Amino acid sequence: MMRQVRRGQGGPPGGGGYGGPGPSAPPYGQVPQQPAYADGQGYDDYGDPHGYDSGYNGGQVYGRPGGGGPGGPAGPDPRGPRPAPNWRRRIKWTAITVVGVLVVTTVATYFWADSKLNRDVDLSTVIERPEAGKGTNYLIVGSDSRKGMSDEEKKKLHTGSAEGQRTDSMMILHVGGNGDTLISLPRDSDVEIPSYKGSTSGKVYQSTGRRTKLNAAYAEDGPTLLVRTVEFNTGLHIDHYVEIGFAGFANIVDAVGGVDITIDKGFKDKYSGADFEAGKQTLNGEQALAFVRTRHAFATSDLQRTKNQQKFLSALAHQVATPSTVLNPFKLYPTLGAGLDSLSVDKDMSLWNLASMFWAMKGVSGGDGASLNMPISGSSGGNLVWDKTKVKTLVNELNNDEKVTVTGN
Repeated sequence: MMRQVRRGQGGPPGGGGYGGPGPSAPPYGQVPQQPAYADGQGYDDYGDPHGYDSGYNGGQVYGRPGGGGPGGPAGPDPRGPRPAPNWRRRIKWTAITVVGVLVVTTVATYFWADSKLNRDVDLSTVIERPEAGKGTNYLIVGSDSRKGMSDEEKKKLHTGSAEGQRTDSMMILHVGGNGDTLISLPRDSDVEIPSYKGSTSGKVYQSTGRRTKLNAAYAEDGPTLLVRTVEFNTGLHIDHYVEIGFAGFANIVDAVGGVDITIDKGFKDKYSGADFEAGKQTLNGEQALAFVRTRHAFATSDLQRTKNQQKFLSALAHQVATPSTVLNPFKLYPTLGAGLDSLSVDKDMSLWNLASMFWAMKGVSGGDGASLNMPISGSSGGNLVWDKTKVKTLVNELNNDEKVTVTGN
């Protein structure tokens, strides 16, 4: 940085050294008089009363007037005051973003879940169907399907290795405006096999009046004959069909983190692997399967088992519909994946129908509906005979979507 200089005093006024006004020239051979240096002053002969660089030398830093900026005293921003944040605008755009993410996630989840449904039951092949009543009727079936299970899994779940496929549980769930009703159909129910159309051959097999256990209909020609047999022997129109196998049932229970249930009286069964004490407990998939399959531990084997099945399925639906599952993606998606992968439903079943079914089962477990066994009047050849009078009243109430007054066994 150059020091500011100040010329020294010249000779007599008008002494025009160097050809002009100013100090006189020095004698020949002598050094001219040097200008005097003065800190903080500029070249006063340029006519600037503050000097050439007085502001710089005086400590001013270029930036804000008054020396504001790094290293200088604060001062007003030459750009003016910053505007206050527009919180209404920020909240608006945050809300729009959140809603957009939720919509995209919901739509993506819907299509993902819808693609996992196994719609392989064609109810349009069922012949001579009764008129549809008010409300919606679901036939819910638990089969002993061992499809895809390893020998180790069969041993662990005590399923055995029997060939073929049978129904371990069958229920009708009526969803209507006067409360939902869950009715268990004992698999040993005495029924007539009606005329039906073969699911694979397409051939119509005429009725011979043959009577057998209800689960034999499924073993003979699968879901469509079972639906046909239930409709023929009850007079109820089945709107939707839902089936789940052994492995799928256990996987759903494990995915949801177990199901809380209160067992009134302890029991054991070496066939199903059940070994339960009385009281409230959380059942994992293996224990849950043993609980709903046990029959040999009870005097009224099939009837008590259907009651246990109703109780557990309602508890499972309640567990799946809790906020801790629905609002937790780490539980919701594994549960949906396990459940949807293992379900076999009719071709017209939508996710909305499926959700309605689960909410209805949750309502039944919460006391908003009724659950009962199909009314039984006695037995014949080891088969359970339905009480025709009570069944007729029950079917009439369901078809008209009235509050159910009939009680079962």
